[in-house]
Amino acid sequence: MDGTKNKKLKLWELNRVSEEQFKNQAKNPLVIVLDDIRSLNNIGSFFRTSDAFNVEKVYLCGITACPPHRDIHKTALGATDTVSWEYRSNIHELVEELREQAYAVCTIEQTEKTTMLQDISHLPNEKFALVFGNEVNGVNQEVVDASDYVIEIPQFGTKHSLNVSVCAGIVMWEFCKRYI
Repeated sequence: MDGTKNKKLKLWELNRVSEEQFKNQAKNPLVIVLDDIRSLNNIGSFFRTSDAFNVEKVYLCGITACPPHRDIHKTALGATDTVSWEYRSNIHELVEELREQAYAVCTIEQTEKTTMLQDISHLPNEKFALVFGNEVNGVNQEVVDASDYVIEIPQFGTKHSLNVSVCAGIVMWEFCKRYI
């Protein structure tokens, strides 16, 4: 060490954009689709991470709860007010709509044939819909079948399982890097 300090920044030193600026700024061409996420804390984490990575929209499908809710707010920390979102009861119709809008639908899952997360830079598409599934059952098989890609995070431990909101942070960052 050369003796210099690396001072932590205070919240007011982070040059954060205002809610108004965030809502009006150009977004990364990513949408997040939540397929039957049951934990309200996980839903809130998706919103907060979506805010951090400047995604276009979050779609809440099936049993996934919608804001406002105290437990969603606890982890979202206000991101439900900044990130555009919409509830859709039928994820299959949504997937087809997104494909018609030129989004490549990417299910985050472990299947027989996957694209490993470190290889997504080779995907030719510009716009992506990232589908994350239920904490126990994962993404519905019919949605997996309708996807353009299945993306897998390589794992090296004994569990081969990540909390879905942790998974979201890893995957969103990798896709976000395409746009910076």
